[in-house]
Amino acid sequence: MTTYNNLKLNLQEGILTITISRVAKLNALNIETVEEIQTAMQEAYDNDEVKGIIFTGEGDKAFAAGADIGEISQLNEVIGRRFAERGQDIFAMIEESTKPVIAAVNGFALGGGCELAMACHIRVASHNARFGQPEVNLGLIPGYGGTQRLTQLVGKGKAMELMMTGDMITADDALRLGLANHVTTPGMLMEKCLEIMRKITSKAPLAVGMIVDCVNAWYDKEEHGYQTEANSFSRCCGSDDFVEGINAFFQKRKPHFKGN
Repeated sequence: MTTYNNLKLNLQEGILTITISRVAKLNALNIETVEEIQTAMQEAYDNDEVKGIIFTGEGDKAFAAGADIGEISQLNEVIGRRFAERGQDIFAMIEESTKPVIAAVNGFALGGGCELAMACHIRVASHNARFGQPEVNLGLIPGYGGTQRLTQLVGKGKAMELMMTGDMITADDALRLGLANHVTTPGMLMEKCLEIMRKITSKAPLAVGMIVDCVNAWYDKEEHGYQTEANSFSRCCGSDDFVEGINAFFQKRKPHFKGN
């Protein structure tokens, strides 16, 4: 099995738990971590012993608190497009997996972390979980499929509000909106995920995989939503507002955006 720098993998009873292990960075998704997620998913695809997959974050503060701002700050239009399209492709591996995937959201799921959770088939949150797409604060938009999946899950109006304000919402709000399937205590989070996963993996694997295919087919991905997102993310990376947003973040001040 591959050695990972940022993930911990544990396979028991046919259930592969993938834990993002960057506690000091609140499990932020840097490029290396996203690439490792792709490798882990491919190994899960290829391993007949794996019947289901659970994603979570190490510690009790964060599932994954966004992307690595240091890396984000280096993006321009060309690199930004590749960055978005690469992340979209990797998260599509999760969404399209014919093996069930559950997100155990144990704290902050922000930016790319929220996008990772949304790519999973089911989301179970602890009471202390917080969801959000705060990219607008940096002069950016979600780039790993967030504009598409958040709209699918919570509806157009609420998705617009959450992405345009950058607000965080609680686990209970996420449950009410349909972003989370279940909310439980931190101590019972993994047990709840395992309960659901064991129930699913007791069913016919071929039928479970076809359910994934059929549900995803309702959303016609051959349309231009994801490409529009990548195009727009790229344009944001070339904007003065993006430079201002990044500088304000590192300088710990409020950004002053000018619309260019």
